[in-house]
Amino acid sequence: MTPAFPDARTLLARYGLSAKKSWGQNFLVSERVYRAIVDATVRSGDDWAVEVGSGLGTLTMRLAERVPDGQVVAVEREPDMLKVLKAELGHLDNVVIHPANAMTYDYSSVARWRGDKIAVCGNLPYQIASQILFRLLESREQITRIVTMIQKEMADRMVAPPGVKAYGALTVLMGAYADITTVVQARPEDFSPPPRVHSTVIKLEIRDQPRAPIADEKTFSDVVHAAFSLRRKTLRNSLQSRYSKERVVAALDHAGIDGSRRGETLSIEEFAALTDSVIAAGLHA
Repeated sequence: MTPAFPDARTLLARYGLSAKKSWGQNFLVSERVYRAIVDATVRSGDDWAVEVGSGLGTLTMRLAERVPDGQVVAVEREPDMLKVLKAELGHLDNVVIHPANAMTYDYSSVARWRGDKIAVCGNLPYQIASQILFRLLESREQITRIVTMIQKEMADRMVAPPGVKAYGALTVLMGAYADITTVVQARPEDFSPPPRVHSTVIKLEIRDQPRAPIADEKTFSDVVHAAFSLRRKTLRNSLQSRYSKERVVAALDHAGIDGSRRGETLSIEEFAALTDSVIAAGLHA
């Protein structure tokens, strides 16, 4: 990594800017965390990566250094950040700056441009992180991996095993399509200004096939959300919040799953089997 590249505090001072609370801006200043993100994102020098929320470009530059024969697509929509990005990185041949909203950005278009799959990384806005991740999963056929900084509590949920409190709908719906691992922990002092929460970088390696055959993705999502809708209730009662009692009994019997269990005890494979049974029993909404 080039030591000459300025960190966030220097760049903010250079352009007369400060972190905006309304945008949830906390800028990473830890070389340890930067290195972990880049190592987890880049596999070879000709990789293409979309960086979500490029901000001041401090991660963008480090990615660009590692993919001299590839491309970094910096997605950012905040006007002041775009000004800095263009001034600091606009001259680089392997960096393209796209003024765009991460929630509506067409990630598949970058894969089509490259003619191959891409990686995605970035520090997601914590308040909409899950929404962006689900949006990315919609383009999973064009994505190899997602490396992202999120709030520690959310990361704990995403890597939780069945049977623990943190295990929930997010765990199942993400884990069905990706192998999720923790990359590095980030402390408040790793940012400027320091946030009030701890953060974690996670990696989602997109699977070639779902962890278990899923007959219908919408029904799968509906069943998973229903199972966790009443966490203190049994699976049977939770499913009855959405479906009729007779149909729930039939589906559980068909799947061979004990209805007295709670949703948090079911594996992803069991949720997939239950989805098949819901469809077979005519339970889809």
